[in-house]
Amino acid sequence: MTADERSSDEDAPDEVNPLALRLEALILGADRQYTPFQAARSAGVSMDLAARFWRAMGFADIGQAKALTEADVLALRRLAGLVEAGLLSEPLAIQVARSTGQTTARLAEWQIDSFLEGLTEPPEPGMTRTEVTYPLVELLLPELEEFLVYVWRRQLAASTGRVVQAQDDEEMVDRRLAVGFADLVGFTRLTRRLEEEELGELVEAFETTCADLVAAHGGRLIKTLGDEVLYAADDPAIAAEIGLRLIETLMNDETMPELRVGIAFGTVATRMGDVFGTTVNLASRLTSIAPKDAVLIDGALAEELMRSGDAPRSEAEAAAALKEGGDAAAAVTASAYRFALQPQWQRPVRGLGVVEPWRLTRRD
Repeated sequence: MTADERSSDEDAPDEVNPLALRLEALILGADRQYTPFQAARSAGVSMDLAARFWRAMGFADIGQAKALTEADVLALRRLAGLVEAGLLSEPLAIQVARSTGQTTARLAEWQIDSFLEGLTEPPEPGMTRTEVTYPLVELLLPELEEFLVYVWRRQLAASTGRVVQAQDDEEMVDRRLAVGFADLVGFTRLTRRLEEEELGELVEAFETTCADLVAAHGGRLIKTLGDEVLYAADDPAIAAEIGLRLIETLMNDETMPELRVGIAFGTVATRMGDVFGTTVNLASRLTSIAPKDAVLIDGALAEELMRSGDAPRSEAEAAAALKEGGDAAAAVTASAYRFALQPQWQRPVRGLGVVEPWRLTRRD
């Protein structure tokens, strides 16, 4: 942006660092040339709709500063075109903008904080970070962009495959899932005892461990909340296996606090990659009452595990079959059970009434 341009625009923001402008132009592939009003007009959309799209993507209002590029115009035109063609309703287009903005904002923050920041340490004395940043971004940008598109397509294919296997249209939105929470015990006390860097390393290790285990065993990581992760699985047995694996893995890591897990099974509403509803709330409550290094599940999940043959309806009957050995089929069935279930005392749970949790363990 030239001095003449800045002086002619009363609403222009404070002068931007020249390197920041060069990096912005490199990343966006275009220079600043439009005010929001000019961008909306060039895209053929109303200023009101353009502002709603802009905010949904997570960007601050900039008045009428000349800060937008041809890429911003194209993005507005594409979203508006999907609405005009009837492929998306206006509210859905806003949701698309919001979900994309929220997801990529977190990704961008992580890449800058944990990735680029480390790589841009000056390699030689006398060099500034500024001298390193631009060529590094120039080299990384096309590779990271291609990788991002690849991962997005892979995730989209996996998600689409799960949805089209739903039994009916209603189930495509409100589905029956097993939902699990895993929560670090005593995390608040840790925040007072550990240095910020140590705390950050612990949280990163916890999230990485959980993400890897959930993915490896066929679940989906919904979100992480520092000391807590939320995951889901279509198969109740998969959710149960993940819960136990999380406990077992962290118990063998001396750097980690104890963990507790709660899992519930039932109808779940899915929106913008998140899950909502009574089942999710129940899983959260079960986590809060679970003993240290233990998994609690609800009655619906226990019933599914028994129905599928992953857990016995009666440990006494399974043990008797193995002991007697007279019924070979019964003995084989008893030895094939993966999980053991132990009913716990009924107790009132805030907002959900009285529940009867079951403790989930591996069967010896």
